[in-house]
Amino acid sequence: MLRVSVLKRRGEFTLAATFSAPTPGVIALFGRSGSGKTTLIEMLAGLLPPDEGEVQLDDTVLTDTRRGVAVPPERRRIGYLFQDARLFPHLTVTGNLRYGEKRAGAAVHYVRFEEVVELLGLAALLARRPHELSGGERQRVALGRALLCQPQLLLLDEPLASLDVARREEVLPYLETLRDWLSIPMVYVSHQFEEVLQLATYLVLLEAGQVRAAGPVDEMSLRAELRSNLAPDLVGSVLDGRVTAVDADGGTADLSIGSGKLQVSLRGAAVGARVRVQLLARDVILATQPIQGLSVRNALLGTVAEIAADEFASVLVKVDVGGPIVLARITAGARQALRLAPGDAVWALVKAVSTRGRAFRL
Repeated sequence: MLRVSVLKRRGEFTLAATFSAPTPGVIALFGRSGSGKTTLIEMLAGLLPPDEGEVQLDDTVLTDTRRGVAVPPERRRIGYLFQDARLFPHLTVTGNLRYGEKRAGAAVHYVRFEEVVELLGLAALLARRPHELSGGERQRVALGRALLCQPQLLLLDEPLASLDVARREEVLPYLETLRDWLSIPMVYVSHQFEEVLQLATYLVLLEAGQVRAAGPVDEMSLRAELRSNLAPDLVGSVLDGRVTAVDADGGTADLSIGSGKLQVSLRGAAVGARVRVQLLARDVILATQPIQGLSVRNALLGTVAEIAADEFASVLVKVDVGGPIVLARITAGARQALRLAPGDAVWALVKAVSTRGRAFRL
């Protein structure tokens, strides 16, 4: 468990953040620019002392102002990946990685050089120097160096912010691999919800220096606090499913979602694999009776759990589909025409492409 309760004043800005998040896993610090994400992560690293508070990782107290505990950054066994790779320009990739090994000192080496090279696909880059690498390659090397420090916690401060879309797509799968293969807790700072959706297991929402909400990603996707921080087109529900069938030729897979089934575009997934999808509220159509003769392949039978006015001048309907909740944004006129009320049975119709083109493996 990562337990954080800190207060820091920086000029007119005050950060007062308190949360507890399970470890291992990927804890996302999400919020708009200026919300306090980098200030908070610097306090976790020990680079910035809080005015008051404490930071504890599992059984290790890293900071406690009341007891005068302030473990120096170099003794915290924390790996830090910045927006820019910060590699040593005079060293080869091998030299930069070996530097991380030296930083580990006498710590138990649970991650080996050869494992990192294979894990991050660095074998072909070992003899190169940083100026010979692409932005995505530099970030992978920086990530490898951080891992070879044998960290108990890995901090990633918007590591993809300086990369273009193609380079982001190059690095993200490696971050997924780290999450799935290594039991190193990670704190991931981002203001891009797609990155959070793909990587995070737990979400801490920061706004104006305050923790507005915190919880598992699927639960947080339903929170009004998160919706107000997203563009209207990104509002939706995050669902975790399990692959029950695969159509390799068609490039699709069937997922078990609550009491229903969802077909998504997905290649390379095995039956039994866990997959995360996002269903955008704008792309969910509600029907009060079974629909036939449509090209829509997905129809989840559920019960209206809640109806509320949306922040974007429409109506947001929560549909319980056997445990998971699907969000649908409809007009007030559509609600009246359907005579929707909590407890009503409805079908949530979803196009396969509403998973934003892919499903995210967990």
